[in-house]
Amino acid sequence: MTVTRPRAPWLIRPVKLPATVPPALTGAWAPTDTRLDDAELLAVPTGHGPEDVAVGAEGHVYSGTEEGDIWRWPPDAHAGAQPDLVVSTGGRPLGIEIDPRDGSLVVCDAYRGLLRVTDDGAVTELTHRAGGRRILLCNNAAVTRDGVVYFTDSSDRFPVSHWRRDLLEHRPNGRLLSFDPASGRTDVVAEGFHFPNGVALTPEQDALLLCETVAHRLVRVSLPDGAVRVLGDLPAYPDNMAPVGDGTYWIALASPRVALAEKLLPHPQLRRIAAVLPTRFQPQPVPYPMAALVDGEGTVLRVLHGPAGRYVMATGVRQHGDTLWLGSLTERAIARVPLS
Repeated sequence: MTVTRPRAPWLIRPVKLPATVPPALTGAWAPTDTRLDDAELLAVPTGHGPEDVAVGAEGHVYSGTEEGDIWRWPPDAHAGAQPDLVVSTGGRPLGIEIDPRDGSLVVCDAYRGLLRVTDDGAVTELTHRAGGRRILLCNNAAVTRDGVVYFTDSSDRFPVSHWRRDLLEHRPNGRLLSFDPASGRTDVVAEGFHFPNGVALTPEQDALLLCETVAHRLVRVSLPDGAVRVLGDLPAYPDNMAPVGDGTYWIALASPRVALAEKLLPHPQLRRIAAVLPTRFQPQPVPYPMAALVDGEGTVLRVLHGPAGRYVMATGVRQHGDTLWLGSLTERAIARVPLS
């Protein structure tokens, strides 16, 4: 089964915004640790774009590709290890989380909505609507101890196949949702985000940290009231994030901020034109991935760099023991990076 891909609006609706200047990679962001350029790559047998990574209780590593396949690598897998195909969702799996209650996968499928996947390949659709609207770009999730899923709907205008148009439109098209398996309810927790992406629960589970990719911000969202507090402006575009478990969090940063995209913000008409040009003529991500470790207030504790661009568009991140796993929107492999 292949799910029909939704069409994107042809024209974007940008407004005039002040230009910004991407901050330099200095201080805590200085490229002193470039170990991402030496990452060990574990290829997917077919397809590309293993966007996120999750690690189960027994150490199995999971990722989903552009073609809809979810793959599972054995514990402590290294380069050359062959993953098993768990299932093909027929859509586009993005964020993958482990339900702490039973070890099943909670999958954000960009086209199908929120899914549950078990190791025998059974797929259950949990929800695809919220607030009277379709979930158009289900992206990343966090699961509480009770099984409540908080997840992002990154854009109510553009599907994942046209994420560049959302970046050029630069409007708050996204929202944070919750799904309660006990009641089957899907609620809108908060709205008005600029491409909300990665989410992670605090240890107390009284708040979420959330990455806004287009606004390159890290915010804290209180639960259950949905009050938002900005923690920091980032020098790169954040994507998925994952808690370590000790009150710190890894953030995958796909690219440093693109100077041309920032300079175009005061020029809505130029952005309208750019949005309908062939992709190669649009502002391009920089082939320079990063992974940042932050605390609950957004203070940067450690940053790993990949300035040579040997593994690009890092969008997923997960620490398991002394290993950091990375996923990518465009590569044909997940990446393994030792932290010591």
